[in-house]
Amino acid sequence: MENFNPLAVRGHNAPPPSPFDLIKQEIEDLYEEAKNFCDGEPICSPEMAEAITELHDRIHECGKRAEELRVEEKKPIDEQIAAIQTKFHPLIGNTKAGKGKVVLGKEACQSLLTPWRTRIAQEKAAEAARVAAAAEAARVAAQEAIRASSGNLAEREAAEELLADAKKLERQAGRANKAATTGTGLRTVWKAELVDEAAALDWFYGERPDAFRELIQSLADEAVRRGVRKVPGFAVVESKVAA
Repeated sequence: MENFNPLAVRGHNAPPPSPFDLIKQEIEDLYEEAKNFCDGEPICSPEMAEAITELHDRIHECGKRAEELRVEEKKPIDEQIAAIQTKFHPLIGNTKAGKGKVVLGKEACQSLLTPWRTRIAQEKAAEAARVAAAAEAARVAAQEAIRASSGNLAEREAAEELLADAKKLERQAGRANKAATTGTGLRTVWKAELVDEAAALDWFYGERPDAFRELIQSLADEAVRRGVRKVPGFAVVESKVAA
């Protein structure tokens, strides 16, 4: 009992390191080794170049194994997600592959509701315009009556009544306008339709030059990767990098 070591027993019973722990430790060790080599000093001998080449290849190989492990570990999750997507797609899916019953059902209802609600909204808008016009005509008539009643108390009283009626019509017009513009069951949808490419390019280049340059740069890079060696407006430059 004098030589009993509880830590040793605990270590003996500890579970073995996981594949992730092993690859993590291996990559971290190689990274520390790379820090020793990659200290800013250039390669000065074939032996050093060979050592760094070997270190690079070992890091690359570890990276491949780490990626394989990552793919393997997330495979069950991917399969679960795919199963869930497949399960719910017939109900609520809305992708290029197809639409679910909820989407199709709503679209069918909306195709019927849109013209109906549009007609009702137009009728309410027309009524609001009619009431507004009547209110404006009443206001103008009342103002003219007030100006014409100068010095005549009876006519002034009648003009004031006309003005009160005009204000009532104005309030009615406000309520009619609110009814015509709210609770219609319609939503406004805006979309841009390209009709002049040159004008659009000029505007976007002036509006968002950085985003425009990033876009054409990405298109040029993609073209070069496909093997295009002459890109108008770009110099296709060849260079060598360590593989």
